[in-house]
Amino acid sequence: MKPPSETSMPRLINSDDYRIREGSSVDLVHSPTVIPSFYTSTGHYKKLLQEQIEKLSKLQQLHYADNRYSVLLVFQAMDAAGKDSMIKHVMTGINPQGCQVYSFKHPSPKELQHDFLWRTNYCLPERGRIGIFNRSYYEEVLIVRVHPAILESQNVPNGSIDGETVWEHRFRSIVDQETHLYRNGTRILKFFLHVSKEEQRRRFLERIDKPEKNWKFSIADVEERRYWDQYMVAYDACLSATSRDYAPWYVVPADDKKNARLIVSRILVDAFTALNLSYPKLGDVRQKELETCRKLLVKEHGD
Repeated sequence: MKPPSETSMPRLINSDDYRIREGSSVDLVHSPTVIPSFYTSTGHYKKLLQEQIEKLSKLQQLHYADNRYSVLLVFQAMDAAGKDSMIKHVMTGINPQGCQVYSFKHPSPKELQHDFLWRTNYCLPERGRIGIFNRSYYEEVLIVRVHPAILESQNVPNGSIDGETVWEHRFRSIVDQETHLYRNGTRILKFFLHVSKEEQRRRFLERIDKPEKNWKFSIADVEERRYWDQYMVAYDACLSATSRDYAPWYVVPADDKKNARLIVSRILVDAFTALNLSYPKLGDVRQKELETCRKLLVKEHGD
């Protein structure tokens, strides 16, 4: 059987297929990390992605002018799932003046002296802008859950780290925070790039074999693979507890990076379109001012 041509009817991407409904239970072990491709060749992929980027760029310009909402994109994943390349390829057409990207590593001593949401709060996007968190406050219910010693270093009161209760409390704090942000005009889209353990192994080997990628790899990355199952349990709990209709999680199959980028770009276009953005309407005074400016400029040319 011949493969479908680039001009044949492509499979349509439905954003809702990847959305975690509020109240549903997530089971990543039985969730696919690879699905049939939405593209038929590399050229076809580039064409599809470019079309989405152009739409997103126009929507971003409208979002900036509308200036009613801020948009926060959260990317979480296991190492080597493609967060960096996702941000690079999908957001490449965005005006950098309207976009801010933050990566969150191990908290600093100063950050450890505050509540676990503090260090990300001052990085939240302003109205009219897009904020991107490459990892986020969700690390506090993921890596901290897998490595409890980190929690012990945060100097929280003894009664606040009582077994499983601490995670329920942190989930509640996160949901309360995102509810507050939504009420005040921030729209939040959260992406879990779901990569398989075998695909991670392959990408780690690639980082070792290619000198230009050596800097992205360390022995700690291999050591973390020992906790894979614990991470899946932590992600299951996190995604189940914190996905809301107004701040949804999307589980994106990420073994195929190209496919994942097409999915995320489609979700972003759909989300921005749903905001019903518009350019500011000018009042009579402003319209008259523009007409005066026009007459002055036309007259200048006549002189």
